[in-house]
Amino acid sequence: MEVEIVASLTGLAGLAIGLATGLAVRVSERAQRAVPPAAPIGALPPGVASVLSVLRSSAVVVDGEDRVLRASSAARAFGMVSGDRLVLDELLAMARLVRRDGEIRETEIQVGPGRGRGRADGRWFAVRVAPLGSHGLVLVLAEDLTELRRTEAIRRDFVANVSHELKTPVGALSLLAETVEGAADDPEAVRRFAGRMQHESVRLTNLVQDLMTLSRIQGDEPLPELHPVGLDEITVEAIDRCQIKAAAKDIELATGGQDGLKVRGDEELLITALRNLIDNAVAYSPEHTRVVVSTRRCDDRHVEINVTDQGIGIPGGEVERIFERFYRVDPARSRQTGGTGLGLAIVKHVTTKHGGEVTVWSKEGSGSTFTIRLPLLHSSAPGLAPAADIADIAGTSEPAPRIRPEGGASIARPAPHNP
Repeated sequence: MEVEIVASLTGLAGLAIGLATGLAVRVSERAQRAVPPAAPIGALPPGVASVLSVLRSSAVVVDGEDRVLRASSAARAFGMVSGDRLVLDELLAMARLVRRDGEIRETEIQVGPGRGRGRADGRWFAVRVAPLGSHGLVLVLAEDLTELRRTEAIRRDFVANVSHELKTPVGALSLLAETVEGAADDPEAVRRFAGRMQHESVRLTNLVQDLMTLSRIQGDEPLPELHPVGLDEITVEAIDRCQIKAAAKDIELATGGQDGLKVRGDEELLITALRNLIDNAVAYSPEHTRVVVSTRRCDDRHVEINVTDQGIGIPGGEVERIFERFYRVDPARSRQTGGTGLGLAIVKHVTTKHGGEVTVWSKEGSGSTFTIRLPLLHSSAPGLAPAADIADIAGTSEPAPRIRPEGGASIARPAPHNP
């Protein structure tokens, strides 16, 4: 009997111990699930890496010992990080201040380019530095402002140039009006000054018209309507609009090349672009010379319009900049010819809008050749351009291989020709 009682008590004790052990295990498991594991010192908090990977800004995380724990590829490409260190003293100093007092700081910095180039060619960044969790981690975010600053600089330069260009004819008109008023008793002087006023008013009108054209074509929006356009008609109309200026200097406007070529485009814009090239050739050519306009099919998909003159040419160091708005190789000579400084910029934008490119070859004392290359609409005759093209008329005998300068229009370099 006693043995049975002892056995029963022993079984009850074992059951109680088993229940207590199971309860302790379950409580321990619940406690482990309730308390998340702490991030080890010197590591990113959970989820931070995923957030940083989708940010557009360049991101860098620095630990308490100024070591880089994580850096985006852009931050390394822009030269902010090398290995596991911030290489910019400005960023490193800001990170230490933020770690010390926990306050968010913002600034703008410039990151210089590689060796051999000026700091002005570097990139600008808006930087925001903030504490990240505990353990002294600091987050550095850098937003690239380079394109924004470049756009602002272009806008400022454009406004300044427009103001300057408008001031000249407006001031001249005001002065001439006062002079005419004072010379009311001298009919000859009145006629002379009235002629000058008409000249300045034409110059002002041309500037306003060029500004309107440029504002229409320099945006990203495509041209509204494009139609089949014959290069023959474009050439005839552009030459006709330049005949008076050419005749005043006894400059012959000649044509040549292949007939019947067509492109898809805006006829008036293409005429404007070609007229600007012809006007430019006439303005910078001496008297009693020739300007040649030639069209040719250069391959199965493209056509070219060439404008060749026997003028003063362009210095080699200036060729890459001549398509910039208001840029003039010789400002004094340009104002004497009545140019607005926008003609070649319009040519470049019109050509780009039509899916083409503008190229130029020039040599001082030997003249210049400007080429507009456009997609061919269809072939009116098989084969390439006949022999009677610009090479025969202007004296060149070799094709023009293209060289593309950095950030500008292409440069075509044919064999020099003798005026």
